[in-house]
Amino acid sequence: MHELPITEKIISIAEEHCREAGASSVRKIHLVIGENSGIVGSSIQMYFDVITEGTACEGAELEMTSVKPKLRCRSCGLLFERAPFSFSCPECGGDGERTDIGREFYIDTIEVE
Repeated sequence: MHELPITEKIISIAEEHCREAGASSVRKIHLVIGENSGIVGSSIQMYFDVITEGTACEGAELEMTSVKPKLRCRSCGLLFERAPFSFSCPECGGDGERTDIGREFYIDTIEVE
């Protein structure tokens, strides 16, 4: 349910960008969503399809790129995706620690016409 106000903000930002660019409509919005961000892309899409009606974003494509979480090895510094049931580095076997990779959520690009 928290995706509704987030989607409203995305539309607001895209419309502002459209006005500033002197364009009439938004063609595409590209989002980057980390798998550990707590944001559900399909919910964003559902709300977007409904609430863009009558806005500069109506008919715009909402493109989403998912970012897998990564750990950083405390021993060798390697960034790696965690294997199921393991926090060990695939290179040296050291312990992996959490990073912010996979927690992203941002608008990458907005295309207007």
